[in-house]
Amino acid sequence: MVRREQYLDKLYKLKDTDDVKIITGVRRSGKTHLIKTYANELKENGIVPENIIYISFESNKYKYIKTDTQLDELINTLTKNVDGKLYLFFDEIHKVSNWEESINGYRVDLDSDIYITGSYGQMLNGINSTVLSGRYVRIKIYPFSFKEVLKYYEDNGYEINQFAENNIFNEYLTFGGLPGHFKYEGASEKLDYLSDVYDSIMLKDIFDIEKVSSTALYRNLMEFMIDNIGHEFSVNSITKYLKHEKSSSKHDTIRNYLMYATNAYLLYKVKRKDIKGKEILKTLEKYYIIDQGFYYLFKDENNRNIGQLLENVVYIELLRRGYKVTIGKINKLEVDFVCEKPGKTLYVQVSNSILDDQTRNREYKSLEKINDNYTKYILTMDTINLSRNGIIHKNIIEFLKEN
Repeated sequence: MVRREQYLDKLYKLKDTDDVKIITGVRRSGKTHLIKTYANELKENGIVPENIIYISFESNKYKYIKTDTQLDELINTLTKNVDGKLYLFFDEIHKVSNWEESINGYRVDLDSDIYITGSYGQMLNGINSTVLSGRYVRIKIYPFSFKEVLKYYEDNGYEINQFAENNIFNEYLTFGGLPGHFKYEGASEKLDYLSDVYDSIMLKDIFDIEKVSSTALYRNLMEFMIDNIGHEFSVNSITKYLKHEKSSSKHDTIRNYLMYATNAYLLYKVKRKDIKGKEILKTLEKYYIIDQGFYYLFKDENNRNIGQLLENVVYIELLRRGYKVTIGKINKLEVDFVCEKPGKTLYVQVSNSILDDQTRNREYKSLEKINDNYTKYILTMDTINLSRNGIIHKNIIEFLKEN
């Protein structure tokens, strides 16, 4: 496995701080491997094993722990005769009821540094009104970036030339970046793995938790959303489509079902922003999927929309780099992504190619309407540089390889 430098660096910077470190992300994105790597490195750096306690609530060993009281009894037993600072790791802690009460108690009562993971976003809802308010730092983990995928192949002895790099990118575009699929060589085995992960998210992080009334409707909705990543939607338009497909649904049901998918980190909702007025618009949001490999579960290779996939890859990469991302609207034109973080703003258009004059002029037109001096990109698969008027045209692979 690749050493996930981006996330480990964050953990080391937060080491021994009073804040609880909460690591969240979609199931199988590498949260468990990350904290195990970190715990092992702590041992290598001199922390005695007795002071590192790791509990996975997906393990049969701890499946009996359902409440904060049961967890407290276990921690009291494990820490009773241990001297010095404790490093406590709790994997998938949302399975324990009232876990916030216990975690805050350890923070107060024990000389401890606490790390927890969860693949369900709802576990953080309401924290601001609980005992953990202001006492936690959240680290979002994503599937492998393309740069991490290249590192994986380099570490496994592959010679990375331009030809190999393009082949690896095509595979990344098809099967995504979930770390587990790289242990399989064949396409069918990779697809079986992705299907298993997808079903696990559905069953464990959505159906079991949310008590979905119609699993068939939910699966139809998710297939529709994944098939149409990057398209503008309203709840009303989705409801009309499902009725056309003879699936009975109501606005509130669809709205809740979409929220369940975002809570499980399966889908990401992106709002629209008026670039001139700086206000968030309330209609026609877009949705992207956490990993493009799931798209391949519903579309065969000959029917894939490459433009959609490239847009999805770039969107997740922008999140990975710490940007808050919205869709830009300027007059009647659209900018794919407005990307903001403290001290930096980017505008990004994504297209498969702009070699065609009409396509090129269309992609440049919205960016040329923006009067500020922030960096503007057009990202494509083209290898010819067609930058103009201060707008940077860059190959997507080169963009993904940047820090």
